[in-house]
Amino acid sequence: MTVTEAAPGTRVLAPDLARGGMLLLIAVANTPWYLWGRDLRPSTIHPPGGSALDRIVQVLSIITVDFRVYPMFAFLFGYGMVQALTRRQAAGRSLPAALAQLRRRNLWLLMFGFVHAALLWQGDILGAYGLTGVLLARLFLRRGDRTLLTWAMIGTGLLTLATLIGIAGAYLAAIAPEPPETVGYLGLGTAASGQGDPLAAVLDRLAFWPVVTVGQGLLALTLPVAIVLGFWAARQRILERPQDHLPLLRRVAAVGVPIGWLGGLPHAMAVMGWLPIPEESMFVFEVTQLTTGLPAGLGYAAAFGLLGHRLSSRRPGPVVRGVTAVGQRSLSAYLAQSVLCAPVLAAWGFGLGAHLHSAAIAGYAVAVWLITLAAARVLERRRHPGPAETALRRLSRSNRPPAHP
Repeated sequence: MTVTEAAPGTRVLAPDLARGGMLLLIAVANTPWYLWGRDLRPSTIHPPGGSALDRIVQVLSIITVDFRVYPMFAFLFGYGMVQALTRRQAAGRSLPAALAQLRRRNLWLLMFGFVHAALLWQGDILGAYGLTGVLLARLFLRRGDRTLLTWAMIGTGLLTLATLIGIAGAYLAAIAPEPPETVGYLGLGTAASGQGDPLAAVLDRLAFWPVVTVGQGLLALTLPVAIVLGFWAARQRILERPQDHLPLLRRVAAVGVPIGWLGGLPHAMAVMGWLPIPEESMFVFEVTQLTTGLPAGLGYAAAFGLLGHRLSSRRPGPVVRGVTAVGQRSLSAYLAQSVLCAPVLAAWGFGLGAHLHSAAIAGYAVAVWLITLAAARVLERRRHPGPAETALRRLSRSNRPPAHP
C-alpha cells in the first residue's frame, strides 16, 4: 500500500513534506525582520543597500516568499482540521464532542501564539491560525461543499476588489498636489528587534501581535480563504489520494505559482528602483502581495501534492525523511526558529542582526532550518513527537479551554 492510499491514522506524505519544506521559506521570510538599526523603505522589510548578492536575495524573496508561504500553511491548517475531525469521529466521538475538542485546540493555539509573541517573535502567526480556526470551524465545518466554495469565491472577490481599490488609491496619491501621509506597520513590526531593553521589547512585540493576528490573519482575508479551501480539499481527500485529482493539482500549480510570482515582480522592481513608483504610492504593494500570495500559496500546496504523489511509490531517502520529520513536528520547528533567531539577532540579545544583510540573514535562516531538521530526525528515530505538539495535544484534551489572552 502506497503512502497516497494510506489507511486511516497513517501519515500521508504530501502534507508533512509541504510543511517541512515551507518551514525553510518561513525562516527566510521571518529573519529579515531582525535586521535592525537601519532605515526602512516603503512597503518592504528588506533593508536598502548591500551587495549585488543581497539585492538578488531580496528580489527572489519578494517574488517567491514574502506573503506566499503563510497562505499555503493556512490551507494545510484547514486541511488538518478536517482530518482531525474525521479521526475523532472514526474513534467514536460524536460530532459536537469532536468539534469541542477542535475548538479547545485552536484556543490553546491562540494562547501559544500570545506567549510566543510575548517572549520571542512579534510576527507570530499561531495566534492568527488559532483565532481564525475557532471562527471558521464554527461557521463552516457543518456546511456543505458548495457553501465552502461559494464563500471562498466571495473572499477571493473581495481580495480582488481591495486590490483594485488599492491601485486606484495609489494613482490618486501619485497625482495629488500634496502627497498624503502614509502610516505603515513596518516600523511597529521592527521596533522590538531593535529594542535593547528586554521588558520594552516584550511590550513592543505585544503591541504588534494583534496587527498580525487580527489584521493579517483575519481581516486581510487571505488566511480565511485558504483555510476554507483547505476544508473543502480535505473532504475530497486530495492529498491522501492525489492520483484521483492529478488534473486539478496540475492546474492549480501551473496557474497559481505563476500568478503569485508575476504578482510579486512589480513590487520587487519598485523596491529595486527599476519601476518608478512614488513613495506615497508604494502602499499598494502591501495589498497586491496579499492578493497574489493566495494563488501562490495554493499553487505551492498543489506542487507538494504532486511531489508527494511522485515520491509515494518510492522508498523515501534521507532528505525526504528529514523534511517530513520536520513537517510532522511543524509547530515545534516553527517555535524553535524563534528560539534560535531572537536571542542571537535582536538588540536585547547578542544583537547580530545589526551587522548582517539580506544574503547573510538568508544563510542564517537556512542554517536554522537545518538545525531543526537534524533535531526532528533525532526525534523521529526515537519515535518521539515534537514537544510543542505533545503539549498542545494534552492541553486540548482538557475539559476547560484557556481564557482568551
